[in-house]
Amino acid sequence: MQTFTALGIELGSTRVKAVLIDGKANVLAEGYCAWENIFSGGYWTYSEKDIWHTLQACFAALSQNYAEKFSAPLERVDAIGVSAMMHGYLALGKDGELLVPFRTWRNTNTGEAADQLSRLFNFNIPMRWSVAHFFSAVLNKEPHVKEVAHLTTLAGYVHDKLTGEKVLGIGDASGMFPCDEKGYRKDLLAAFDALLKSKGLSLHFEDLLPKVLLAGEDAGTLTKAGARLLDPTGILQAGSVFCPPEGDAITGMVATNCVTPLEANVSAGTSAFLTAVLDRPLQTARKEIDIVATPTGYQAAMIHTNNFTNELNAWRDLFAEVVHLTGGNAENLMDGLFEKSAEADADVGGLMGYNFLSGEPIVGVSEGRPLILRSAEGNFTLANFMQMQIYSALAPLAMGAEILFSEGATIGEVCGHGGFFKAGAVAQTAMSAALGVPVTVMKNAGEGGAWGMAILALYRGKTMPLEAFLAKIFAKAEKRTILASKEERERFELFLQRYKGMLAHLRAGDEGCLKS
Repeated sequence: MQTFTALGIELGSTRVKAVLIDGKANVLAEGYCAWENIFSGGYWTYSEKDIWHTLQACFAALSQNYAEKFSAPLERVDAIGVSAMMHGYLALGKDGELLVPFRTWRNTNTGEAADQLSRLFNFNIPMRWSVAHFFSAVLNKEPHVKEVAHLTTLAGYVHDKLTGEKVLGIGDASGMFPCDEKGYRKDLLAAFDALLKSKGLSLHFEDLLPKVLLAGEDAGTLTKAGARLLDPTGILQAGSVFCPPEGDAITGMVATNCVTPLEANVSAGTSAFLTAVLDRPLQTARKEIDIVATPTGYQAAMIHTNNFTNELNAWRDLFAEVVHLTGGNAENLMDGLFEKSAEADADVGGLMGYNFLSGEPIVGVSEGRPLILRSAEGNFTLANFMQMQIYSALAPLAMGAEILFSEGATIGEVCGHGGFFKAGAVAQTAMSAALGVPVTVMKNAGEGGAWGMAILALYRGKTMPLEAFLAKIFAKAEKRTILASKEERERFELFLQRYKGMLAHLRAGDEGCLKS
């Protein structure tokens, strides 16, 4: 078809999704392929084979959807952008080979390295950041460290293979190593180089990192080899221009039009990000708050939870098995379960749960162990059970928001997107009750980060400011804003206080509940 097209690809935690849009950001076609991480060799990872197999399957699904709609093959895309889960560790040798399997953001065994770097920099270094992974490998004297020629994120890795360019958008780069508005902080690079030298490594860490680019800048073109890697059928032509690759939290900012100071968004899926773009620095450096960058370099404060919908999804799948066993249709099961939660008792039947499939640093839990607690006199109903699952997913995010507010961050309203919000008003109301502010969801919220990445691809080469470009994209966007009632906020607060009390008890002396 004769129109400008932009493709956004996002490698999320549970699926890879591709969205093709036209010049006005309307969706032309989409495709996705599910995948799942594995725990192997002491690390959460995705195999290199799975990365490419899933990406190719996703593009094939997109191509099929396009062909069905337009009765023509998808031969060419004008602009492409790649996004992926932040941040993790991909260490490559001089020939571009992975030296160790991809270590994802979910790993929480970099605590010692993160603590040392946070003290050295006087700047919070989260356990999932690439520099924490690298320094942890240094401390553990892993043999591959001396062979590292390049470090990148998953988005940067895929982008490099498709274009041959070792670059990264500033948002994703700011989770590899601390950045200012222009790129990696030179003062902290010098401090880290000195620390590495004391450990027997004489190198300039910046030489291992991707080049930092801002939104709109040129990030290369799709090579012939890259086109075949993405589309083994040979139909897709080379030559598409690329925008800088970005992380999923950054595409969430774009997909919710929250890229300027005093705007905030929440991305809620397998994990969750609450991000507030700052108009001034926070009062202190807190280990619970990540400082990252918007795609144009503004500083943003982020609360990240490793676990969000994982337990909700697991129980949905279990209930679906029951439905199928009795010959029923489970197609709209999750919607029904969320609606049922509205019938819960004020105290959620006395139920309590922790959705820690992996460690949850923001609440001080280092290992993953999902846990459900109920008393003998509790009211164990489906409504209470589902409300407990929703609230337990939201609780760590709410605890992080309390810290964010205490440090002077201003949030008047939050714009939400991601799979959680597909559950409609019930999910939106619960999020508002947890954060204590109005929550807005646009009609396109379900499109998620792949759509946001496609918009960044569409923005590539534009001279107008990104916020002005997005204002045009979102000018007629349909949206709904919900502020939870006083009663709903009080119900969540009651749950949260019980959640904190039991969590403190578990951390203090009953950790066997989490480890056995």
